[in-house]
Amino acid sequence: MSDSAAQPREDDPEGTDTASDPADADGTGAPDATGDETNTDGDPRGTVSTGAEAVVAALEAAGADTAFGVQGGAIMPVYDALFDSSVDHVVMAHEQGAAHAADAYGVVAGEPGVCLATSGPGATNLVTGIADADMDSDAMLALTGQVPTEFVGNDAFQETDTVGVTRPITKHNYFAGEADTVGDVVGEAFTLADVGRPGPTLVDLPKDVTQADTESAPGPATAPPGTDPDPNAEPDAVETAARAIEEADRPLCLFGGGVIKGDASDAARAFARTFEIPVTTTMPGIGSVPEGDDLCLSWAGMHGTGHANMAITHTDCLIAVGTRFDDRLTGGIDTFAPEAEVVHIDIDPAEISKNVHADYPLIGDAGTVLEQLTAAIRSPPDADEWRERCLEWQETYPMTYATPDDEPLKPQFVVEAFDEATDDDTIVTTGVGQHQMWASQFWTYSEPRTWVSSHGLGTMGYGVPAAIGARVAADTMGDPDRDVICFDGDGSFLMTMQELSVAVREDLDITFAVLNNEYIGMVRQWQDAFYEGRHMASDYNWMPEFDKMAEAFGALGIRVDGYDEVAPAVEEALEYDGPAVIDFHVDPEENVLPMVPSGGANGQFALSEDQL
Repeated sequence: MSDSAAQPREDDPEGTDTASDPADADGTGAPDATGDETNTDGDPRGTVSTGAEAVVAALEAAGADTAFGVQGGAIMPVYDALFDSSVDHVVMAHEQGAAHAADAYGVVAGEPGVCLATSGPGATNLVTGIADADMDSDAMLALTGQVPTEFVGNDAFQETDTVGVTRPITKHNYFAGEADTVGDVVGEAFTLADVGRPGPTLVDLPKDVTQADTESAPGPATAPPGTDPDPNAEPDAVETAARAIEEADRPLCLFGGGVIKGDASDAARAFARTFEIPVTTTMPGIGSVPEGDDLCLSWAGMHGTGHANMAITHTDCLIAVGTRFDDRLTGGIDTFAPEAEVVHIDIDPAEISKNVHADYPLIGDAGTVLEQLTAAIRSPPDADEWRERCLEWQETYPMTYATPDDEPLKPQFVVEAFDEATDDDTIVTTGVGQHQMWASQFWTYSEPRTWVSSHGLGTMGYGVPAAIGARVAADTMGDPDRDVICFDGDGSFLMTMQELSVAVREDLDITFAVLNNEYIGMVRQWQDAFYEGRHMASDYNWMPEFDKMAEAFGALGIRVDGYDEVAPAVEEALEYDGPAVIDFHVDPEENVLPMVPSGGANGQFALSEDQL
């Protein structure tokens, strides 16, 4: 599996147009529905009377139990069919929130999330969330209403070429042209989202198609032939890679988001422990290995730990699993892991040698290939001295921060206070910015699918709706006592805080911790480091009082200004049965460190502001 990136997918190896022409029915290649009560394999089909009912029946047949969306004219027939459905629908305040909630739901539940929107602005409001899911390879199905087919291309009211707009940011998208096949199209899209390298799919649903009569109920949800890749890497390639690992003096595992998406965390942990190989992760790979494990060096990259970046700089054999080697991880490509031979495991061949040359490419499922490697390695590498060196780096570059009495509350202290007060299975969501970095640096992650954030696209505003999706997923999975914490920044929180109304309406037990420094903090940090301190458009001292805003929504609102207020506020919020917002007023001048300047070498990270 791979972290993210909009690349040609395994179901479209030539990178051809994945959307069908409106004049060409649904253009999916899906078999025509027969309209029979039972298909040729004896699988029961329900009864439907409209295209919209076929859409909903397809969701039910595929196993979807929750959808997030916003009503509107062109999608109204589908919503009407949802009225008596087993699919639970959560009305969001904005379509962007629906997409992010569906994305996070899928991350936590391990199955595609579903979002719905109407045509035109409804569909375009989904675009940020779809692009976010695409960059992070998150399985998601978007269903969008569309004007009737006779009006398509005529600039009708609330018409947008949704298929064209979303073509670059979906794994595959469809224009559903016939009521008799629309159910099978939706079932195929749902399944395809999670086959091979996950990603978002979209079905555009003209209103005349969903309103039209049909007796063709959908059959079992299946992906198109040829889209489910072989999970096994080529045996000879595995043997060659195994010999390289055996001979390494300084081996290092790098586990990316694909380890988690491929449900390969157990295999990854077993591999590292069996051969006693130190581990670092990418940000999307956080939680794949417990950060308290003696072998774990935490995550690497621009704001990763010093010891992780030093290990990458000095390893002679990098075993990279499910990562696309994005620029926030690598810094300058020429200086990334300069002494290493690279073993790269990924389900998507497009990622092999795209950014970092793979000396030993292994194309296949993360867990399966790790098991192949484990069986092929005859003896562990002799790496006692290397492990000692990694431990020395951990002692040399600890993740610490100062708390002077004459300076405001430090945001890192807040993150650690929540970490100490909650269980290991707590789910953390974030927006994007400094708060995101602190939440990833100062929380000790032990389990996969507990870190839910926006990585490749870097979407401010992701945290609040993601927390809603994560909370609903945990509740649906039968775990209502599990804590969900959203760390957000003041700028990021302001972008999607309208979704707090949803959390209140649904009585969702979520704690929102706003690390309020009255800046777009990461921009301010870069302006201080690289733009001579000119704070153009980054000063956010015009923020509202978020605790008062929370109360206006009907949530619990708390304001915290000092260290002695943190523990009581955390306890009160966690004990409150419902959504709570704590407005932590933190040091506006605090920076995220370590930091590798953009394009720099991982081993040359700054540990203080004056080193930038």
